[in-house]
Amino acid sequence: MKNSDVALGILAGLAVGTVIGILFAPAKGSETRKKIADNGSDLKNLITDSSSQLGEKISQTMDTLKSETQNILGVLEQNNTEEKPNFDHLVEINRVK
Repeated sequence: MKNSDVALGILAGLAVGTVIGILFAPAKGSETRKKIADNGSDLKNLITDSSSQLGEKISQTMDTLKSETQNILGVLEQNNTEEKPNFDHLVEINRVK
């Protein structure tokens, strides 16, 4: 299971549990609405923080992938440069026959 799936499940469970807990708690309507608004604000902040962290992690991963890809391309280019004379030699040998 991916970390993002787990985080999303936790957030959804937190939201549902909070709303159910508030709705079944014995309190005045105005108090219940205030609790819902406060918890909604807290949930919004939690989601904003989580999405920011996820964005940073994605950015770091993309930077790492870009760097690794550039390294691989450099190695391939070097190998191509080193092996080209051997390839040309093989082509020349086959032409002679």
